[in-house]
Amino acid sequence: MSLIKSISGIRGTIGGKVDDNLTPVDVVKFTAAFGTWLQKNKNKKDLTLVIGRDARISGAMVNSLVTATLQGLGIHVVDLGLSTTPTVEVMVPELNADGGIILTASHNPKQWNALKLLNEKGEFISGKDGAEMLEIAEKEDFNFAEVDDLGKYETRTDAFDIHIQKILDLPMVDVEAVKAKKFKVVLDAVNSTGGISLPPLLEKLGCEVVKLYCEPNGQFPHNPEPLKEHLTDICDLIKKEGADLGIVVDPDVDRLALIDENGEMFGEEYTLVAVADYLLRHKKGVAISNLSSSRALRDVARNLDSEYFASAVGEVNVVTLMKEKNAVIGGEGNGGIIYPDLHYGRDSLVGVALFLTHLAKENKTVSELRATYPAYYMGKKKIELTPEIDVDALLVKMQEEYNISTSLNVEEISTIDGVKIDFPENWVHLRKSNTEPIIRIYTEAFSQQEADELADKMIAKIKSLI
Repeated sequence: MSLIKSISGIRGTIGGKVDDNLTPVDVVKFTAAFGTWLQKNKNKKDLTLVIGRDARISGAMVNSLVTATLQGLGIHVVDLGLSTTPTVEVMVPELNADGGIILTASHNPKQWNALKLLNEKGEFISGKDGAEMLEIAEKEDFNFAEVDDLGKYETRTDAFDIHIQKILDLPMVDVEAVKAKKFKVVLDAVNSTGGISLPPLLEKLGCEVVKLYCEPNGQFPHNPEPLKEHLTDICDLIKKEGADLGIVVDPDVDRLALIDENGEMFGEEYTLVAVADYLLRHKKGVAISNLSSSRALRDVARNLDSEYFASAVGEVNVVTLMKEKNAVIGGEGNGGIIYPDLHYGRDSLVGVALFLTHLAKENKTVSELRATYPAYYMGKKKIELTPEIDVDALLVKMQEEYNISTSLNVEEISTIDGVKIDFPENWVHLRKSNTEPIIRIYTEAFSQQEADELADKMIAKIKSLI
């Protein structure tokens, strides 16, 4: 079974059996549920939704199903065609639409697709709203429009232009400073929509763009998650071309990874760190990331007389805390940049523009800039448990063990999302899986060995408490 129904959308593999995979029946059902929920929530039938998709090969089929279903409900559709997640998020309020649907499975392989659901602000719907939508889907409580009331359909081809211009108009994006540097950039867009959205932005910033896998045909040439082990081709090409940096995005362009002039990873965790460093130098305030993101962001914020707060994992949770704290910058350690002066969504395009501005003004190479930040290393492990074990109770026991111990030098314990224990020189975050009896263990320390050893120590501790 690979159909995942959650507040952030509906995700699954194409084909197979209904309610087990993302079949055409499931696409129609959940699209109808979202449209119906919007009609009830807005208390009107005459709605407009913006849709866009990444380049994966099932996208055209899923797009047709979604479009026809929304029209069948009497909802007007504005179809952006091949787009990015942040572009759809920008265009929903730009067009005064009532919501949006992004057809993308983000960094998942090509057999996956998904429906990501947006409200009228172009932001992901809340947990409460998602639960209401899923209840409508479960009951199949739909009422389709009669023939005279079917929704209208239109396409837009100017969404990238609008999105890019909004970025170039931001006061913190110094177009002339970047142009003066004439950066040479290698771009790996994994044959999806980053290949048609980022080159126009980079060219307007005066960059020479060397394209790698920029044909939006959905044939991912490597695992589309932008991790070091998947990016050997671009690392080699950067050195061959003598480029200043490399840019890697996932299929829907909401995650941004950077590579230095030597073909070495800048680090997904440090994309947000560098952008926050630039912004907080000019406007002291608050930086936000989630509990599993690098401590380097906290260090940079504090060094700049600013504050740092951590949310539960998940973009919706990061955005909620950013609004509460009126944050200058936020995001996640997976390379997701959320810049509220543009919109509350992870956006690789604005991340690129802000990073290049910072790089230009610092007058450093990418490797030299990276060396100015604290060096941390992360570990990710898991412990599989038997189904009869109460995972929640086990996490409470772990919390109590460290709460009562004064000899372990614990700085802080957070329980807003599992259990995170901050020690002076490292941390561990324990989260349970929502679908299976597993505790995921995230650690960070000053060396990879120390991070891995801390994870092993926690696994041993958990076993001792069972």
